[in-house]
Amino acid sequence: MSELFDEVDEDVRRDQLKKIWDKYSILIVAGAFLIIAAVGGWRGYQYLEAKKAAEAGAAFDKASELSEQNKHTEAEAAFADLAAKAPSGYRVLARLRVAAEAASRDPQAAAKLYDDISADRTVGAPEQDLARVRAAGLLLETSTYPNMLQRLEPATVPGATFRHTARELLALSAWRTNDTTAARQWLDVIANDGETPASLRSRAEALQALLPPVAKS
Repeated sequence: MSELFDEVDEDVRRDQLKKIWDKYSILIVAGAFLIIAAVGGWRGYQYLEAKKAAEAGAAFDKASELSEQNKHTEAEAAFADLAAKAPSGYRVLARLRVAAEAASRDPQAAAKLYDDISADRTVGAPEQDLARVRAAGLLLETSTYPNMLQRLEPATVPGATFRHTARELLALSAWRTNDTTAARQWLDVIANDGETPASLRSRAEALQALLPPVAKS
């Protein structure tokens, strides 16, 4: 008797499955097709992105070789092309290199390119700070200390990637413009940061020695 009931249940389940299939077979097939298409599309996208990255890497290397050969005009053009067309990671690096190449012919124009990068909110904070530091380095001899402070202060905060270089540039700018108070301030910041590189610490100590002694009250 139990076997009979099992056979009846199996027939009922089979009949129910057939009805479901007859009613929803198109949707089931379409859903399966969409899943396969989505997976295939994602794989295709990954392949294309990997291919673009590889091509951009090769183009970046070729542009770097031009720079090493002192073909700065050609290198600048190659990096500019990458900055316009390459994937996002290479695009930022290429923009930085465009500015670096421009510095060999026009420091003011290069500083403007760096300023554009530092003001671009789509660029990561470390790259923005790097652009600030490089622009300030180009303008150190011609810019006022207040201007340098405005440029570099955001990059001097604890934890900022290029804070050590930014602080040194501000100390140099203050010293160059005879602002000994500001120079001492930044030299103290450098001295009190336990992560200050040894070479930079030595330069800061040398600059400290050039400052006039503090007047005793």
